Amino acid sequence: MNTIELNHPIDLAKKETAEKNASLLKRFADFAESQKDKRLGWFMVSLLAQSVLFLPVPAALMYYYDAPIWVLAVTVLTFFANIIAGMGGSKINVLIFLAGFSTLIHLAMIAFFVL
Repeated sequence: MNTIELNHPIDLAKKETAEKNASLLKRFADFAESQKDKRLGWFMVSLLAQSVLFLPVPAALMYYYDAPIWVLAVTVLTFFANIIAGMGGSKINVLIFLAGFSTLIHLAMIAFFVL
């Protein structure tokens, strides 16, 4: 015998508001979990973005805007952190976080010295 279960509208409203109010960390974890099978792609994108876009940043900032040497140290540290995390078998959460974090760091350095 089949039983029909009806969801009460109040329960549906509570569920929808709970989904809308999910924290940023929870949404990031869900997104990273959905990208689990694309781990190698994320590593390659992170590595290429670091090497092509961000490694020239300290040279330009130091030559044109008289940036201090720590700009080079930050760039090299984020580059090697991405390499070690990707080749060391870190979780996809770590790879995506490092890619985003290094992007934000470099954009902040560019904004700080250029503006």
